[in-house]
Amino acid sequence: MKRLALLTAIMCVVAVSAVAERVKIIMIPDHADAIYAVGEQVKIKMILTDCGLALNGATIDYEVSEDLMPVHEKKSITLKGNETTIKVGTMKKPGFLRVKAKVKHAGKNYSSMSTVGFEPEKLMPLTVKPDDFDEFWAKNLDKLKKVALNPKMELLADRCTDDVNVYHVSYGNIGGSRMYGVLTMPKAEGKYPAVLRLPGANVSPKSGDIQHAKQGAIVLELGIHGIPVNMEGSIYNDLSDGVLANYHIKDFHNPDAYYYRRVYLGCVKGIDFLLSLPQCNGKVGTLGGSQGGALSLVTSRLDDRVAATAVYFPALCDQEAYIHGRAGGWPHVFKYEVNRTKDIIKTMRYYDASNFARGLKAPVFYAFGYNDITCAPSSTYSTYNAIPAPKELSIGADTGHWLHSEQVEAMWNWIIEKLK
Repeated sequence: MKRLALLTAIMCVVAVSAVAERVKIIMIPDHADAIYAVGEQVKIKMILTDCGLALNGATIDYEVSEDLMPVHEKKSITLKGNETTIKVGTMKKPGFLRVKAKVKHAGKNYSSMSTVGFEPEKLMPLTVKPDDFDEFWAKNLDKLKKVALNPKMELLADRCTDDVNVYHVSYGNIGGSRMYGVLTMPKAEGKYPAVLRLPGANVSPKSGDIQHAKQGAIVLELGIHGIPVNMEGSIYNDLSDGVLANYHIKDFHNPDAYYYRRVYLGCVKGIDFLLSLPQCNGKVGTLGGSQGGALSLVTSRLDDRVAATAVYFPALCDQEAYIHGRAGGWPHVFKYEVNRTKDIIKTMRYYDASNFARGLKAPVFYAFGYNDITCAPSSTYSTYNAIPAPKELSIGADTGHWLHSEQVEAMWNWIIEKLK
């Protein structure tokens, strides 16, 4: 395993904000890499500042949990100066321990968190892979092959630049549906690598990726809902609050009807679309984060033509872990006991990204942060560990459900280089 950017302290230094907050709770684990052996005790230094100066005598409330599982300890400590060291315990098995701290100053609340790992390289998915997993998807792919691509491309002249053409595109998908997206392509003659860029969980328009098209890549920014992605923004709000509300659990009691069946197959059809373009050099990669990270893993596993796979904080990973007392991934289906039925468990096993990760062949760039409270690091790291393909890991020191710009740049440079 090659680590691109495993930074020295895996912790959250300050809550992320568009405007820097004046009060900061800085938390520093006593291991420089924030990695511990199972059973080892963790100490964390807390430093409190106000506008960069010591904030003395304040009371800090903090709580401890194993990743996204219920809090098992709550305490308060009043500082004599502006710093202290707390003991936060240990774990008896591989995983992540998280400390959330908050303080009230001048009538306003401030918070931060720090997450440490216990032998996380030993984590493996707890989600069961069905015996007929490959057969299930082979049958669906056979049905997909019979669907005519029937591509349509509309030039969006007002979005084009001197270097890049922008198109609203669509193509045929399973069940008579269509997939829509925005295609950006260099204007200069030549052959270019192509990237299928997959979306996070939302219902929204797409603007197109002019930046990376300028760097010499064809990019299809895909929508997953079978609706045009160039309409007025208010329409997407109405759909998100209406017929597409909670789409991620629609028909999740039936593997043949679950919402993501059409989505997964439509992503594979996106590879057909990109390879049909005369400007494509014949090499295609997948890239996405959160829901898009899962779709990147899934598409690469289902289609051997994918030459490189970029994934950041993937969702839909190891969801069944909740049933076994460990945090699972978004959308946290099994966090709620009401969903732990035989039918729902069966369905989710066919769609869990960790089961696709187990069969990956194309090289993978993989990024996430220990402070992610949307896609639990227990689920993302265990899924990473299950990947047999060549892989490169990038972990930011303070990242949650986001990446540093340096990580984004490294990811795009990696995938474009792999596809040349």
